[in-house]
Amino acid sequence: MKKIRLAVVFGGRSSEHEVSLRSAESVINNLDKEKYDVIMIGITKDGRWLLYDGDAKALGDGSWQKKAEEDLARDPGKYGFSVFGGSIRQLKDMADFALPVMHGQNGEDGSLQGVFQQLDMPFGGCGVASSALCFDKSLAKLVCRAAGIPQAPYVFLKSEEICEKALAAIEESLRYPMFIKPANMGSSVGISKAEDREGLREALAAAACYDDRIVVEQGIKGRELEVAVMGNDEPCAIEIGEIIAPGGFYSYDAKYNDEGSLTLVGPELPEGKREELLRLAEKVYKTLDCKGFARADFFMDEEGQLIFNEVNTLPGFTSISMFPMLASSKDMTYSQVIDHIIELGFESYEKRHSLRI
Repeated sequence: MKKIRLAVVFGGRSSEHEVSLRSAESVINNLDKEKYDVIMIGITKDGRWLLYDGDAKALGDGSWQKKAEEDLARDPGKYGFSVFGGSIRQLKDMADFALPVMHGQNGEDGSLQGVFQQLDMPFGGCGVASSALCFDKSLAKLVCRAAGIPQAPYVFLKSEEICEKALAAIEESLRYPMFIKPANMGSSVGISKAEDREGLREALAAAACYDDRIVVEQGIKGRELEVAVMGNDEPCAIEIGEIIAPGGFYSYDAKYNDEGSLTLVGPELPEGKREELLRLAEKVYKTLDCKGFARADFFMDEEGQLIFNEVNTLPGFTSISMFPMLASSKDMTYSQVIDHIIELGFESYEKRHSLRI
């Protein structure tokens, strides 16, 4: 069987650059080398695309970049390539399929997906519109509200609207504690919990460092649940996980640095709630037009009501990330999960081609 030339794309111009490197290292180490010729493409923080052919271990600490730059300077004929064309070989000519292992802006927000679509390359995960929609928390909430999906009370505002009058208006609509989030950001970057007016003021200022649109949500007292979903037109919610974070807030540090954080696979839920949550996750997935794979996040309050939080279209794939643990907890291994993502990407690509006029 002919191997698939698989371009694993990582890094990127994002505050989640380092998380992407760790995810990519884990993915590459779990790829079936009998099926794939792996081509590692790293995007630097300043947006340069580099071909890297060293050990995947160097991704985690960022040392891959120095080698890739030295190789390019030494032998541009071998290591040089162009994304959109030019006098040297093109990315599309190097690979049969692109697997983005990137998080945050310029990777998870539809930007990178648009590049692959312009190149007419099959790729893994959600398409341009769905990626952009899910990444923008404010737009995703509006669409899900129209579909009747339960959510916590929330308020939107722009960074230039932050003032004492706006703070008072937020307090009239929501109760403390509140969670303040940049509309476009992932991995809990820029998210803060506010317990009072001063905390709200500081949290809004922090969120405004990352985006000019901000979401303020009323805090939900209860459990934080996440669902791995895979599929295209007929998605399947695979398994549920629960997050137990120190202080009750799954921050960036809690996700990637705090050993006190717990992630439970298949937690015990009240009677009937497991199936209800799985079906709700599939509804959210279809409502937001997700493809390939995604992780849908929810709360369950003290009365047992399920409340939608957000969807991550390129969830973390590090060794401690929830999505690969959930997706490989049933009938698939970690490497088979990646195989399935690639199969679904090819399926989406073929469908897009069949619809062209």
